[in-house]
Amino acid sequence: MPTETIAHVIQLSVAPVFLLTGVSAMLGVLTSRLSRIIDRGRLLEGRAHDAEPARVAALHAELGVLSQRARLVNRAIALCTVCALLICGVIVSLFLAAFFGADASRPIGVLFIAAMASLSGGLVTFFREVTLATRNLRIGPH
Repeated sequence: MPTETIAHVIQLSVAPVFLLTGVSAMLGVLTSRLSRIIDRGRLLEGRAHDAEPARVAALHAELGVLSQRARLVNRAIALCTVCALLICGVIVSLFLAAFFGADASRPIGVLFIAAMASLSGGLVTFFREVTLATRNLRIGPH
């Protein structure tokens, strides 16, 4: 296989690699949010054990919202991870097609469409989590 062919495949794979970088940054944001949700949940659970009965109900309500948020973030992480794996599949398919001289345009197209659908799902789920967090935001004295 000529070096020019490999150079061309590397050029073609640069865009998916940049996309992969963006998805990994998104995963970093999501895992950070999940970590903060978990930390807040642990704090509230500790407070619930020592709280007076009137306050326990409010703490459990907040824990319920945190639980919903954690599920949404977890789903967004799963969708973005699937997206990253599909992008890796696109890159591998580009190289395999070049090595074996095959036309892999359909599998590459399907993998890319699936990756974009998964990323879109992850972003929508992330938006839902942010909306839920904002809707339940309380600033100042309670």
